[in-house]
Amino acid sequence: MTLYSCLNKDKTAIVDQWFEKVVSTYPEDTARFLKSQKDPFANPVGQTTIAGLAALFDLILEGIDRQAAISFLDPIIRIRAVQKFTPTRATRFILDLKPIIRKIVQQRLSVADSMQELLALEDRIDELALLAFDIFMSCREKVFELKANEMRNRTYRAFARAGLIAESADNPS
Repeated sequence: MTLYSCLNKDKTAIVDQWFEKVVSTYPEDTARFLKSQKDPFANPVGQTTIAGLAALFDLILEGIDRQAAISFLDPIIRIRAVQKFTPTRATRFILDLKPIIRKIVQQRLSVADSMQELLALEDRIDELALLAFDIFMSCREKVFELKANEMRNRTYRAFARAGLIAESADNPS
């Protein structure tokens, strides 16, 4: 049995363990809710995360298509970017897949036989982690830009109400 066939066979268990690692980064009450609530309308964060992880796992096995990876990573990272996670905490879940896979490999395969495949697989995981970091930083930049624009607009409106700024037709605020 090859590494990829073994991992494909155990996909559900691996993705479930990976989801557990992601959920463990949230506060206890939130984690409990994310794990227990299966309704996608009541729990969009949990459902988005589990679906994204399953799709990302398929990409790791098949080979990373950058655009597809971004489309699956973006919703997960976007959620974490607005939840005040540090960049490390927000993207760490990608690297948490490695020990899960290593454990499966140790239990099922001879490591010597699958070392090259394992290293190639871990390179794909590293590539995903770098993509996740880029997405996170882009989302954070957008959040800060929105906050700065809101503050600028509030300040302008306050000054205008106080009569400190004359309204003009070409001012967008």
